[in-house]
Amino acid sequence: MIEKKDIELERAVLIGVITKDQDEERSKEYLDELEFLTYTAGGEVLKRFTQKMDMPNPKTFIGSGKMVEVENFIKDNDVGTAIFDDELSAAQERNISKILGCKVLDRTNLILDIFAQRATTSYARTQVELAQCEYLLPRLKGMWTHLERQKGGIGMRGPGETEIETDRRIVRDKIALLKAKIKTIDKQMAVQRGNRGKMVRVALVGYTNVGKSTLMNVISKSDVFAENKLFATLDTTVRKVVIQNLPFLLTDTVGFIRKLPTQLVESFKSTLDEVREADLLLHVVDISHPNFEEHIESVNKILGEIDSSDKPAIMVFNKIDAYEAEPLDDDDLITEKTSAHYTLEEWKKTWMNKVGNNALFISALNKKNLDTFKKRVYDEVREIHVTRFPYNHFLYPDYEEEQ
Repeated sequence: MIEKKDIELERAVLIGVITKDQDEERSKEYLDELEFLTYTAGGEVLKRFTQKMDMPNPKTFIGSGKMVEVENFIKDNDVGTAIFDDELSAAQERNISKILGCKVLDRTNLILDIFAQRATTSYARTQVELAQCEYLLPRLKGMWTHLERQKGGIGMRGPGETEIETDRRIVRDKIALLKAKIKTIDKQMAVQRGNRGKMVRVALVGYTNVGKSTLMNVISKSDVFAENKLFATLDTTVRKVVIQNLPFLLTDTVGFIRKLPTQLVESFKSTLDEVREADLLLHVVDISHPNFEEHIESVNKILGEIDSSDKPAIMVFNKIDAYEAEPLDDDDLITEKTSAHYTLEEWKKTWMNKVGNNALFISALNKKNLDTFKKRVYDEVREIHVTRFPYNHFLYPDYEEEQ
């Protein structure tokens, strides 16, 4: 195994804005996530830059004064990459590259790069390549400026096709081929899903890095790749699981994220067919993350986009072993108690109480409360199965706790 110190990390700076729609606290949260994305992609963040603005500058995203500050830091510290937290237009990316003289990426480009690294199957690679081509198409002019012709004049007019137009045509043809390939694989996967018979299907959904793959490994006793990085799992994994004597199919899906690029949502929608066709969703949440409530909203929004928000679901609050409430001194009369100070028991009395029997609190890593989790899943799957096959009810008695 290669030690982290032996890996040469790419030096990078992060750039974000504070606007009326994105206050200072929200901007910091997004940059925290962007830093984790950078680390996942193989980068090292040397500094963050933020600027308060009514709206991003249409030409350079940030103001000229802040741009000079970024430019000086990049030159003084031999930084190779500047990463912006929001998607840049083709013109912004071109203008910023000329000023900074280094590689310029936005959040979308960074996520696409991570997906390209993580894609292992032919299907995942095809989906990522399609998303990359769709992202690249409107940006070809900025990326191929060395191919642009000189100013017009004698010998420069006529029906000839410019290099950029040739490239655009090639990329459009590539997009058409990739879409056709995905359509073919989708048909094959639909047949595979049909061949699984009438077994109850359960899908793990949730934000990226909440522990879905770890939970999958514990429950299915399989070896699905899992690590503490964003998007560790790209390819949908399906395992047959048996709790006591009740079999069902368990699916691990790609994690969701805030500001997920449109190109990826579109190209990965077919992967989420497993979610659409599931009988039960296990919505896994990292309760130790300070912004887990916003993560829940992001996941619910995407579930709505793929017509899966009305499916039966169990909220599984994972990583309870890592949860820590901020300490609040009883004698402190100034600091207002907020949700950051809630204990797990206090959280359970909030909106979580309305979820009632549909909330579980576990640690997949430490296998804490897993018997309660298994019993709950067993009961739900049994109910779905017996509804589907009423004559089988006697085959699956009440769940018996493991000794």
